[in-house]
Parts: sequence; C-alpha cells; structure tokens
Amino acid sequence: DINLHFTGDIHAITAANNLLAAMIDNHIYQGNELNIDKDRILWKRCEDMNDRSLRNITIGVGGGTNGIERSDYFTITAASEVMAILCLASDTEDLKERLRSIAVAYDMEGKIVTAGDLNAQGAMATLLKDAICPNLVQSLEHVPAFVHGGPFANISHGCNSVIATKAGLKFSDILITEAGFGADLGAFKFLDIKCRRAGIWPDACVIVSTVRSLKYNAGIDKSELTIPNVDAVRKGFPNLAKHIENMTSFGIPVIVASNRFLTDTDEEIAAMKELCEEMGAKYAPAEIFAKGGEGGIELAEKVLEVLDEDRPKKPVFCYELEDSIEDKITKVATKIFGAADVRILPEARELIKEFTNSGYGHLPICIAKTQYSLSDDPKRLGRPEGFTLTVRDVRLSAGAGYLVILTGKILTMPGLPAHPAALDIDIDKDGTITGLF
Repeated sequence: DINLHFTGDIHAITAANNLLAAMIDNHIYQGNELNIDKDRILWKRCEDMNDRSLRNITIGVGGGTNGIERSDYFTITAASEVMAILCLASDTEDLKERLRSIAVAYDMEGKIVTAGDLNAQGAMATLLKDAICPNLVQSLEHVPAFVHGGPFANISHGCNSVIATKAGLKFSDILITEAGFGADLGAFKFLDIKCRRAGIWPDACVIVSTVRSLKYNAGIDKSELTIPNVDAVRKGFPNLAKHIENMTSFGIPVIVASNRFLTDTDEEIAAMKELCEEMGAKYAPAEIFAKGGEGGIELAEKVLEVLDEDRPKKPVFCYELEDSIEDKITKVATKIFGAADVRILPEARELIKEFTNSGYGHLPICIAKTQYSLSDDPKRLGRPEGFTLTVRDVRLSAGAGYLVILTGKILTMPGLPAHPAALDIDIDKDGTITGLF
C-alpha cells in the first residue's frame, strides 16, 4: 500500500540526519574535544514538511543544560545530504563511507570536521538499514516499478537511487527512470552526477511536455491556457527547444511526449509535432493518464524505434572534474541554462576558495535553481537570453560527492501556500483517504 509515509524511507532519512545534528551539539556540550567552532557548523536539521518558520531559528536558548545557544535553520528532508547519499550509494559499505565523509563543521583552526570524526556513520547507517532497499510496487496495469528516494531536482540531484536503477537494469530489457523537472535540472544532473558516478548512460531521453506549457511560456495567462492558440504554441516552443538541445548535445536521441489534455486541438498538436521534428526529435502525444497503457502505445513505439537503431553510447559531460569550480559553474550556466555570464557574490567566492583549499575542488557541482525558468529568475519564461546567473552561496556535500551551488532566491525549506493541500485532505471511518489529488 502506497500511503503518505510510503515505507518509512523519508522518516528514516530524517532520523539519520537529525541524529547527526544532535551528536554535533552534544559533542560541543560535553566538552568539545574536536574543538568545533559553534559559529561554523555546516550540518542542518531537517523535516519532511514545508515550514517557513524554520528557516531561521535559535537553538539551545538559555544555555546551561539546554545546550549551546546558536543560530541555525532547518532544510526539508528532500534537500538533506542523507537523501542524496542514499540515492547515490552502491551498497551498505558505500553508504557508510559516504556518511563518514559528510562535512559537518569547521574547527577553530579552520579545518573540516566530518561525521566520521564524531563516529556517527554506524548509527546513521543502522537507521537506514531498511531504507537502502528499493521499494517494489506496481502500476494499475501490473507493471513493476521501483520507487526509491526523493531528492528534489531544484535543490538536489533529482534522481532515484543507483541501487534501484541497477536492479531494474538486471530485471528487465528496458528500464525507464525519471529525473525531476527539465533538462536544465534533473535530466542534466542525472547525466552529470548519477551517470558519472554509477558508470551508466541512457540510450534515449523522453522529454515530457504539454501544449499548455508552451502557451504558458509564450506569456499566456493560466486562465486562458485552454483556449486554442496555435500561434502561442509556436511562440512558446523555444523553451522546449532548449531542453531538446540540451539532451542532444550529450549525443542522446530525444523523443518528446506531449501529455494531451481534452482542450488541446489537432492544430496545436500538429504544430508541436512539426516543431519537434524540425529539431530532429521524434514526437508522440500521450494519453496515459486518461487511457492507461493504451494511451501510450504511440509513444512506446517511438521509443522502440530509437532503441532499435542501436546507436553507440559514449558519455559526454559538460565539464571536466579537473576544471575549477568557477569554470564548472560557468560552463553549466552558459551551455545548459543559456546564461550570458555568471556573477559569484563575495561570500560564495570565499567559500569556493575554502572548499578548493580543503581538497574538494575536484567534485562535480549540483546547481540549485528555480524550476520555473531556465534562468535563476522564476518570472523569466520562454527561453531567456543575455541574463546573468547569480551565485549567492556554496555548500559542501562531501558524502554525496558534490558541491551545491545556490542561485537566485532558491530556498531549501519551502513554505505552505495560501491554500495548503492539507485543508482538503481527510480520512473516513473506513480508512479511505480523500483530497490527495
């Protein structure tokens, strides 16, 4: 049964994350043998709930037996490095080694203190003993699927676990895996971080889009997206075109799947198909939500056509690990996002210098950016050009094996909207839940 807590994986990740946070503060309280600088603690507590009140807090208020008073903040569990580690680990031993490598703080001499220095990795791995195992479920039509892990693609790497992916490759002839959001976020990070780490590479890429999204990127108000407008489809297409370009730049053939809505006209579908095929991408409308597997037959046939071509696969990356951190950011910003330039704020530049000097300059980067735009400004729709990507913070995820580059106003602890989904969720006396969708 898939419920709101699923199998408890996210709770286990939250517990492991917060165990480490508690051990850090307890170590300082109990004498601070590692000489941890309480004002330079990198590790944050997390919670699997949108709560803006936790973005800036004070812990240990009052001192004494309440602990050491200091400023802190929470992240959402999907942004926790433990989540990222679980999804990139190859087995239990690799999981423990990654947990051991987590950078938790600086000491008074400016050296990195790790979770291994606190000997926290064993207890953390124990909490994750069951969570590391992929969850096997099935679709309504009895197609098996692994659901494992949930790192957000805007603030993390956006991919399911390496373990689940490799298991799926062993159990089937064809494996479909999802990367969150678009080719500027999850899909790019799938190739740059997950595939680079796991030694895998895809045979094809399906980009899921809609007629509505193209009209929205043309500047059409949400209230008017159901009104037929072929010109808006064409005007908004450059956004999708950039996603297609991103994937083909890696030598991966692209199939565009257009989730079809009742209000989509044949003329709009024809325009979208024409534009995709002009770029060398195959195209298929999909009605899987409405018709199940039958609604995806045309899409499946297009994918099989690409796979039957049996093209040679050669991993291609946007940058080399030996590149400087600044060069990595610039290459991703200009090649993948379409930026004209990059502006690294002084605080972020100082952190880049510190992490480079500490031996972490060779790590890949994971850029945290809004999912609503190719730029770092969620209001810039379509295909923005001439913009400058602003880097305001850099965080070390040594256990996951990358540096998180925070851009624009992206947050790692979201807030609830004016009308939270919780207001519509209920459960009756028979245990039937309503209001989830």
